[in-house]
Amino acid sequence: QVQLVESGGGLVQPGGSLRLSCAASGFTFSRYAMSWYRQAPGKERELVAAISSDGSSTNYADSMKGRFTISRDNAKSTVYLQMNSLKPEDTAVYYCKAERVWFTSRQVYWGQGTQVTVSS
Repeated sequence: QVQLVESGGGLVQPGGSLRLSCAASGFTFSRYAMSWYRQAPGKERELVAAISSDGSSTNYADSMKGRFTISRDNAKSTVYLQMNSLKPEDTAVYYCKAERVWFTSRQVYWGQGTQVTVSS
């Protein structure tokens, strides 16, 4: 069955770094665009970063530009999110999403999320 399993979250001090991973299985990873979203308590889920299926194109939310880097390894069916210079406002549950659009069809898978807490 399809699985997206995030890992790497935890507690980090302001200014610190974390690297999130999302391991995919059960579908052809290299055909899917991947993205990271986050949701803070009481807020809507928001896009953090996205990467094309072949990794040639990336996109970031403005508040993450220069601090976060999304990457993928299609051989390992894994997408990563390197987060540097973390701020308390980055505290949220981080989710990975796989999406493929072809012709009139659209397929989306979500992971279960990993908690990131930025606090001193």
